[in-house]
Amino acid sequence: MADRERILVVDDSVDTIEVLSRNLVSQHFRVFTAENVAAALKVLEAETIDLVITDLKMPKVSGLDLVRHVRENLPDTEVVMITGYATVEGAVEALKTGAEEYLSKPFTDKELLAAVGRALDKLNRRRRQRDPAPVFRQTHGMVGKSAVMMKVLEAIARSASAPATVLISGESGTGKELVARAIHYQSDRATAPFVPVNCGGIPETLLESELFGHVKGAFTGAIDSRAGFFQTADGGSIFLDEIGETSLTMQVKLLRVLQDKEVCMVGASRTRKVNLRILAATNKSLPDLIQQGLFREDLFFRLNVIAIEMPPLRERGDDVLLLIRHFAEKFAHEFGKEPPNFSDSATKALLTYAWPGNVRELENLVQRTMVMADGHTIEISDLPAPMRFTAPQHIQIKKTLAEVEADHIRLVLAHLGGNKSQAASVLGIDRKTLREKLKRTSLEK
Repeated sequence: MADRERILVVDDSVDTIEVLSRNLVSQHFRVFTAENVAAALKVLEAETIDLVITDLKMPKVSGLDLVRHVRENLPDTEVVMITGYATVEGAVEALKTGAEEYLSKPFTDKELLAAVGRALDKLNRRRRQRDPAPVFRQTHGMVGKSAVMMKVLEAIARSASAPATVLISGESGTGKELVARAIHYQSDRATAPFVPVNCGGIPETLLESELFGHVKGAFTGAIDSRAGFFQTADGGSIFLDEIGETSLTMQVKLLRVLQDKEVCMVGASRTRKVNLRILAATNKSLPDLIQQGLFREDLFFRLNVIAIEMPPLRERGDDVLLLIRHFAEKFAHEFGKEPPNFSDSATKALLTYAWPGNVRELENLVQRTMVMADGHTIEISDLPAPMRFTAPQHIQIKKTLAEVEADHIRLVLAHLGGNKSQAASVLGIDRKTLREKLKRTSLEK
């Protein structure tokens, strides 16, 4: 607990004030005291107080009046209510008036400090959302200040100055392409092309032609010669996303490019030198694919010269708040409106959510809530169902595995606004497999 946090204890019992003060001071809080509401108001006028701990029943003016005063006049102060006359009605009234926590006497030191911690955490979250700390932001769109992101940014800076191949790993939606772009645009190739290629999104029959190009007459429909992505990226960088989706045959061809920096167009008899840097990314474990015989070990070693792992959003802590602010400002500019506020309950839900779709999912959520929410403040009721509490329901144990799978696909699609590409990424399958499952389960008409 930081000593900057200032707490006012208000109680008509001198013994209670002494006990509470001793416990709080031992945790390095700066403590002020008052024996009635009038004295408390004088302290609040003279000092900046982060948290008020007040008794409910006091002579002349009750603690509820003090809570109401704090709520309506001091928005940057939280309140914990304590009482020796605990009732359900009293607790409800205290919480409705604005108290963050309600403690019944007698309570333990642990219970007191836990309530204080929760109230101050809520206050600090609100402060960070209103006035976030400086963030790392570049033209390629990376936002964050967490320790894990600082390691990524340091790795980007180091690898940008070296010509080695980089393998970027991480879950879908974490921003692996942003890392590749950051490396390219911080390197001495920044003025040359950056060419992204989604290897998993191009049919296997077309991938070789797309990457290497083809000469006229190489196959049916090749009416002209056309350069491939490797030639387009000459002098710059090529980003091979979803490298784990390539076939073993294609991996042999990619290995030759890495070894010799030469490409051979489909239908051509001669190779051509290319000067480019290869950046690759995967959301799968390539060592696992090697064990399964689905990925060449020699290609892995060629790609994995410099390894950068993008952390999932659930491990980035308060970066969630920074990203919310970043995307809210982005879409507010696009929509011609002011950035919304997020209520405390919505913010807490966003911080505790697991984010299976990572940053991409968060961006989609901010955009959707800004379009669909009625007011300027995003409430927890505006968030998707998986982020809200749902009372336990009777579990239907007679459902087949296929029915459970269909329910889950339906939930993911609804959560992502029907976007099938993103749903496939979250589900860990490709679009073709998703389409087959949708047809098989009658989810797609």
